[in-house]
Amino acid sequence: MPDTSPRILLTGATGYVGGRLLAALEDRGHRVRCLARRPGHLRRRPGSTVEVVEGDVLEAATLPAAMEGIEVAYYLVHALAGGRDFVDDELRGARHFARAAREAGVRKVVYLGGLVPAGERLSAHLASRTEVGRILREEGPPSCELRASIIIGSGSLSFEMIRALVQRLPVMVTPSWTRCRAQPIAIEDVIAYLLAAGEMALPASRVVEIGGPDQVTYADLMRIYAEERDLRRPMLPVPVLSPRLSSYWLALITPLQARVGAKLIDSIRHDTVVDDPGPARAFDIAPRGVREAVRRAIQREDRRLAATRWTDALSSSQRTPSYGGVRYGSRLVDSREAWVPVPPDRAFAPIRRIGGDVGWYYGQWLWRIRGALDKLFGGPGLRRGRRDPEHVAPGDALDFWRVREVEPDRLLRLRAEMRLPGRAWLQFDVAPHEGGSRIRQTAIFDPRGLLGLAYWYALWPFHQFVFGGMLQRIQARATGVGHAPSASTGPVD
Repeated sequence: MPDTSPRILLTGATGYVGGRLLAALEDRGHRVRCLARRPGHLRRRPGSTVEVVEGDVLEAATLPAAMEGIEVAYYLVHALAGGRDFVDDELRGARHFARAAREAGVRKVVYLGGLVPAGERLSAHLASRTEVGRILREEGPPSCELRASIIIGSGSLSFEMIRALVQRLPVMVTPSWTRCRAQPIAIEDVIAYLLAAGEMALPASRVVEIGGPDQVTYADLMRIYAEERDLRRPMLPVPVLSPRLSSYWLALITPLQARVGAKLIDSIRHDTVVDDPGPARAFDIAPRGVREAVRRAIQREDRRLAATRWTDALSSSQRTPSYGGVRYGSRLVDSREAWVPVPPDRAFAPIRRIGGDVGWYYGQWLWRIRGALDKLFGGPGLRRGRRDPEHVAPGDALDFWRVREVEPDRLLRLRAEMRLPGRAWLQFDVAPHEGGSRIRQTAIFDPRGLLGLAYWYALWPFHQFVFGGMLQRIQARATGVGHAPSASTGPVD
């Protein structure tokens, strides 16, 4: 019988980099074992080659079983969001992991750390990252320590902070730390380095500094992001804004917690650039430039949002909708569902006929007003109608929407082409459910600055009236009756 036991151990698989690396390892056909404190957070699809074991690097007794049969171990544990003792926890966890790997006969450890400036007094965060690398090298098997600066990708900590600042502030306040130099690298390139480090021979430990070809400041990144999103954001330098005050400012404007923001700013007040590019050349990887990395991050988020199945997210989310809906990254989401006692093809029939002469089922006078305002400001309005009364295809105009995706009897996704201070989508999902079908209607808005936020929140009561009534009418049309029970608004992840 062939040996099908995992040869790769991955820690931090629930994190940003670890989750991306796990997907890449699976795509290459590797059998992976994940060490997780909460295994339930790594539910895998049927047939997955991933094995999940419960364990914690802070609990040394949980590591030997996880290391059994492992050849390559990835150490992607990070305690940035931890409390005051996060440095002690990081060093203790690294020591446990290194010793367990050595005793289990692991061939190699791959670790992702941070670029550090030479000859400077480091922040606690950067100092702990460097010390973790030293412990892994000296107390464990041979290790490859990759050191990176800002990682650019949809969902990365630094990129989310930049995006939130640019999206929400009409004028960018730029403290001194925004003028420190960094050498950003795209998340795709980080994953490429991690994969290569796991596959190449490693007779002795090494440190490899990785980065993209461009050296920029945080202010430059904000400017590039604003340009890619077609936003005008004047920069207002401020001479004094301490890391602590900046952290409170970030907590107010961005999704970052104040303590995470303080640690992050305390680290990025250093220049973090590649000093020794030599070792990275052995990997034969050509990292992309910062503008391309930002553009790809924006595009990836669009694809990820488009691929989201809100019916699945509903069942796993524990969040309660509030005024304005639920945030999904920078987007605002209003989602509701209705059950109908008919099969999916009948439930989907009124959805595929929506718009044009049929109209939008509810509050038609409001739709006409919105169409007239759109024409007044140079938009298409409602006069475009639709190509065919019964069928839609990707690319079709649908009043002031455009069809982005269609799955027969399953999905209709529309992109708004009306004049808006942002971008908007309207999505309908239909799925079999409890002897009938569940219809889920989701409105998604990506606001452009404060004007976009003001627009969404000001129209929120009208959205509840129009979208709620529209779903009820769709429900009634699907069942062939004159009325239907109220549709429910559900939480969305």
